[in-house]
Formats: sequence, C-alpha cells, structure tokens
Amino acid sequence: MRIDLYDSLGASQPFDSQKAYVTSPWFSSMTLAAIRGTIAVYTLVTLLVILIWQATVLRDVNGYFSYFTELTHIGICSYYWTSFTQTFIYALRQRHSIETTPEYPLQQWPRFLHLMHIMLESTVVSYPILVTVVFWALLASPTVFSTKFNAWSNLSLHILNSVWSLFEMIGTNSPAPRWCMLPCMIIILALYLAVAYITHATQGFYPYSFLDPSTSHSLLAGYIVGIGVAACIVFSLAKTIMWYRAKRTARKPSMATIEIRNLHGTQDDPLRLEPDAGLGKSEKSESMV
Repeated sequence: MRIDLYDSLGASQPFDSQKAYVTSPWFSSMTLAAIRGTIAVYTLVTLLVILIWQATVLRDVNGYFSYFTELTHIGICSYYWTSFTQTFIYALRQRHSIETTPEYPLQQWPRFLHLMHIMLESTVVSYPILVTVVFWALLASPTVFSTKFNAWSNLSLHILNSVWSLFEMIGTNSPAPRWCMLPCMIIILALYLAVAYITHATQGFYPYSFLDPSTSHSLLAGYIVGIGVAACIVFSLAKTIMWYRAKRTARKPSMATIEIRNLHGTQDDPLRLEPDAGLGKSEKSESMV
C-alpha cells in the first residue's frame, strides 16, 4: 500500500478545510490575529535588541546563531508572523466575502508549504518548553538576573517562550501534530548537535558547556540522550494538551462559528472541529478501539 508522506505528516488535501489554523475556540479571528501579531512584534523586537546589544555592547555576536535558544526563538517569531498574516487575511475575507468560510492564502499555496507550516507549528509547541526546562535545570546561573538586561532577555527567551508555545496549544484551534512528526523533531535536534560541534571547530567554543566532552566526560552521552527523551515527552504532552482542548471545545460552538452566524445569519456550523483532528487515519482507528 502506498503511503502518502504529506498526509501522514498532516498536510492532507484539501488543506485545513475547517480553518483550524486561523481560528480559536475563545476569540474571534480578528482578535486572534491581533494577539498573534502582538506576539510576532514582541519576539522580533526581542531578537533584534539582543542581537544589537551583543554586537554593540558585549562585542560578542559571532555565536548568535549557534545557540538553540535563539534558533528556537527565530522559529517562534517566524511562525507568529506567518500565522498572524494568514489569520488577519482570513478575518478580513470573512467580513467582506459572501462565503461563510473563505479560504486564506496558505490554502492556495503548494502542498510543500502546507507541510512546512505544519512542521514549524510542531516546533513551536514543543521546542520552547524543552528550552525552558533545559535552561533552568542545567544552565541557569546567578548572573541570570544580575542586570536589568539579563533579567529581561532571560525572561523573554526562557519563560515567555513557553507562554507563546502554550498559547498556540490552548488558545487556537490548531490541530495536534501527528506522531509521524516526532522523528522530524528528533532529526532537527540531531542536526543542531552537529551545528554545536561545527561551532566549536570553527569558532573555538561550545554553545552549551555540557556538550564539551573534556568536562562532561561520560555524562555527555547521558545529557544528549536525556534531552532527546525530554523532547519526546514534551512533544507527547503538547499533543495530549491540544487533543484534550479539541475534545473539550468540540461540544460547543467556537467563537469562529458564532462569528460566522452573526455575520451571515446562519445556524450552520461549517467549522465544527473533531477531537481527533490531529490524528492520522491509523491513529483514528486505534482511538476507536
């Protein structure tokens, strides 16, 4: 039997017919766009201020893109700018179109971009929490809050990052990532590990001290495996939270449905979401056993 990789990873056709990526069970689409836009602006400002500070004050900007924390935050920023744009356009079309559920631009783009959006969203609901856990468990030092800048940057990169992740899990209708996406998340972590050692070979430092084999010795393998296991646990928790949110909110009309009814005077529920919206075909069969 032929396996459709796109479908296995969540990019089935037609893409997002229930408009899950641009709606919320709690807010109207325009309100969701405003929230996503605010987060997008804040994360962009955070990245730029830290980059400029390191370049002009600390004179140490060469390793900026070698840290998983910064790379993860770039992912958050990219996702929220993308989702803000898609949600805002959908909200505008919804208000000015005769269709009850008009399409948003991403739905009309190539299938490969659908998959990239799903993969980016999967990193946003998993990596930030992993970063927060690893930082406060292994890396935090007394200098974390030593200055106002350190306090703000660490709160933004290592606490608010998880807030943005949790908002995407709970505050939107975005479907839970498929289990098939988990290997992709692990592969990305493995590729970052290669980046860390390339950084040492080219710039002479390890982005994270526990990756130094001369100091970690036999613990190095334990750290790497432990972070991999933690990534699997965080991914599973994120998937469970999103599945439970979908299950709880599927029993009542969402704000998106109420908005459609108010705008178009209909009692239909064209955006009814099922709690197993994030499951593949095989996973749906298992959930019914």
